[in-house]
Amino acid sequence: MNTTAPPPRPLPAAHAVPPLRDITPPKRFSPVRAGELWRARELLYFLAQRDVKVRYKQAFIGIAWAVLQPVLMMVIFAVFLGALAHVHTPGLPYAVFAFAGLIPWLFFANGVGSAADSLVSNANLISKVYFPRLVIPLASVSSWLLDMVIATLVLIAMMAVYGLAPARTVVFLPVFMALAVLSALAVSLWLSALNVAYRDIHYAAPFFIQIALFLTPVTFPPTLLPLRYRWLFGLNPMSGAVEGFRWAITGAGSAPWSAAGASLAIAGAVLILGLRYFRKVEQFFADVI
Repeated sequence: MNTTAPPPRPLPAAHAVPPLRDITPPKRFSPVRAGELWRARELLYFLAQRDVKVRYKQAFIGIAWAVLQPVLMMVIFAVFLGALAHVHTPGLPYAVFAFAGLIPWLFFANGVGSAADSLVSNANLISKVYFPRLVIPLASVSSWLLDMVIATLVLIAMMAVYGLAPARTVVFLPVFMALAVLSALAVSLWLSALNVAYRDIHYAAPFFIQIALFLTPVTFPPTLLPLRYRWLFGLNPMSGAVEGFRWAITGAGSAPWSAAGASLAIAGAVLILGLRYFRKVEQFFADVI
């Protein structure tokens, strides 16, 4: 009698043990892992789409707020600065001038405002699963791109009412949109990371964004500032984006390439330093948040 046990049968493929993946937290001052961000692109799209849906899902007029907000602000500035203060805008009706400046500015203000709270508002997600934390502020900023595109189409319709058409320089419009995105992301990285440790950022960010509106040539031309002080606009990364956006779509005035170059340099420096700080502290987010 043979008592030898038969050899064990191999497990089906469905019961095979999956390969293990070792996830290690980033080291301090470690470079950004571009491959991780690329693999998380679907998560980025999902979070940005979620922010857009949540923002307008239960709103009475829905996505129309993307148009109503800049239009109402334009009307207010047109009354007080255009009609009453008689701010001179060479080559453009004041309404078109102000609206063209408000479009990139509102993208920046709304994107930075929402990104500053993005890590705290996604605390449950951060504490339960690993993914590149950069995805969260990037998605918050990206979710406002749709509003900027819709408002730009409304601006083109407004220009038609005034008998204006987009200039040939409109081909440069994506360049200045990208500069606005870069500026918003650079500031957002700092504010979102700082807000995890210092909740004062939640209250301070909207206040300083309102102040920055009047330090940016959104509703007034930079020529209102004396020439010897005009270089200060170069320290504001949104100055070049606003001036360039207005010039690209209307063709009024001269090309603001020097202002755009200064804004690009400032925004790039703030972004690099912000990435270094973000990578330094992101390993503590789940513990502190």
